[in-house]
Amino acid sequence: MFLPPSPMPRPELELLAPARDADIGIEAVNHGADAVYIGGPGFGARDKASNDVADIERLARHAHRYGARVFVTMNTILRDDELAPARDQAWALHGAGADVLIVQDMGLLELDLPPIQLHASTQTDIRTPEKARFLQDVGFSQMVLARELSLPQIRAIAAQVDRAVLEFFVHGALCVAYSGQCFISHAMTGRSANRGSCSQECRQPYTVSDAQGRVIAHDKHVLSLKDNDQSANLEALVDAGIRSFKIEGRYKDMATVKNVTAHYRRLIDALLARRGDLRRASSGRSRTSFEPDPAQGYNRGGTDYFVNGRRLDIGAFDSPKHVGRTVGRVLLVAAGHLEVEVDEAATVLNNGDGLTWWDRQGELQGLAVNTATPLGDRRWRLVPQRGEGESVDAMKDLRRDTPLHRHRDMAWERLLARPSAERRIALDLTLAQAMVDGQPGFELALKDEDGHRGVARVAHPHEPARDAARAEAQLKEQLARLGGTLFEARRVRLALAQPWFVPASVLNGLRRDAVAAVEAARAAAWRPLPRAVPVEPPAVYPEDTLSYLANVHNHQAAAFYARHGVRVIASAYESRETLGEVPLMITKHCVRWSLSLCPKQAKGVTGVQGTVRAEPLVLQHGADRYTLRFDCKPCEMHVVGAMQRHVLKALKAEPLTFYRQRPAPAAPLA
Repeated sequence: MFLPPSPMPRPELELLAPARDADIGIEAVNHGADAVYIGGPGFGARDKASNDVADIERLARHAHRYGARVFVTMNTILRDDELAPARDQAWALHGAGADVLIVQDMGLLELDLPPIQLHASTQTDIRTPEKARFLQDVGFSQMVLARELSLPQIRAIAAQVDRAVLEFFVHGALCVAYSGQCFISHAMTGRSANRGSCSQECRQPYTVSDAQGRVIAHDKHVLSLKDNDQSANLEALVDAGIRSFKIEGRYKDMATVKNVTAHYRRLIDALLARRGDLRRASSGRSRTSFEPDPAQGYNRGGTDYFVNGRRLDIGAFDSPKHVGRTVGRVLLVAAGHLEVEVDEAATVLNNGDGLTWWDRQGELQGLAVNTATPLGDRRWRLVPQRGEGESVDAMKDLRRDTPLHRHRDMAWERLLARPSAERRIALDLTLAQAMVDGQPGFELALKDEDGHRGVARVAHPHEPARDAARAEAQLKEQLARLGGTLFEARRVRLALAQPWFVPASVLNGLRRDAVAAVEAARAAAWRPLPRAVPVEPPAVYPEDTLSYLANVHNHQAAAFYARHGVRVIASAYESRETLGEVPLMITKHCVRWSLSLCPKQAKGVTGVQGTVRAEPLVLQHGADRYTLRFDCKPCEMHVVGAMQRHVLKALKAEPLTFYRQRPAPAAPLA
């Protein structure tokens, strides 16, 4: 007998939200996340966002009820003495129910890890099809691509990756450098971004000058970018091959995670409703008590970066801080208060709001509102919080007609401080009459949206109802009362000869037992994510020589690359084998382009073409001085400098050396 082939399962779309701690992770799930990524006790690329294994277990229990997953970050580079503790932590996290480890250091792949799925961190710097294919072939099931990629570049990678899931950042702060290719923090302060302790040198103000010493930009945050916002590009990213949409922010607060997660949940649900060829990656539907609005949270303005090609306006050059939305202008400034006029009549100012304005030097100033009093006709009287003896009219450049922005809205914060979402799994209920242990009774059969079933029975006399229509309505209403569970009634069916009278207490017990049976069925059906098996023979790495840019910081990582065909392996910048001036940051962002000094911008412009060249520029902040070099073929910028002497003196460890010279040629892999 001929059987047609089984249809391929529809691809899943995953919304991946950040969590600083387990409580934020639980709320991310409640607000619609299909997966949450969170730091464990150590070895995560946010050293101030670590969590105990017990907290990971608590988060996993909650997430798994909805079919959501928990990814744990172990994405720093490791010293040799950290490998054994990292291995032990991986086993502890696996025992706690974590579904995934997010990894940067290839030395971990040489260890006896638990059977847990591995995902490649953004720190692995995935920009090419060859790199992505290699990571798939050595055992990574999912990988987050570089934020700098365009849609055609993503499509090219998707064409080469046939088993691993492609993940992409869709919202949040942007690192100006390619992830894993930034060493400026370590060079200046000894704090390594690759080890979870970035000092954010990119957010500092710099003066830019040319080779002749002429100042091009003075005290501008020329390495500071706006925040990523791919809200308008989700379907294009799906069509390019992205299946996991990642929100940045393991340092973000509860309100921000709730708000941004709910925003992208709505966008993805709308996309899924249009596209029958796709499905969501977890169960249940989230309903929020607020209207999501990412602009309410901390942001530096939005950009879709390079997804649709290079854009001029991607920088937050005036300030790396959150300016906020424009709310109005100053009418009067007195010694103890100010009066303002809001732009819209519906705008309400609150005690505790934070307001900002730009001074005459282009610096951002701010105040916190102590009391806000409406005066009518869109006018408000504000008494700011201030120090003893501080006069409001002495606040810098706060004067009549100054535009005001609100960067902290206390009404919004109070709204999100309360429970703000419910997530429920759809359930179909069927009540039928049945014989139970030889006696008349009832059977309640449940089936959830994923097909899991639960049945409960109770012996009870079949008593005719006095009012059949009313009894039928009451039975359906009583059965649908699923508050306090993770379910909501989608359909209630009565398979009865007639509407019987059934006491509420009997129905409640029947419903309670049937719901417990469904939950047990869901738990029994839960399966851990499979660990990908590396291909044999071992995949060959795309290059045979690795510089400090490969971040090899332990001998197991060096052994991994040697096993995969690499012949010369330098140690990581943090090992201090690479001294002198080197690229401390490699970035797709170009200061020349942003300042309209790129030769490509001059192409075809009469009188300008040929006069603008990509000569080096100088970047200076205080005593820190860097050279900007421009590699125009791949359209990249290198920030070149050397490790500071005080950093070298403070770091006592000896350099970690794998090779001082090229070894004899090794036989190629079979």
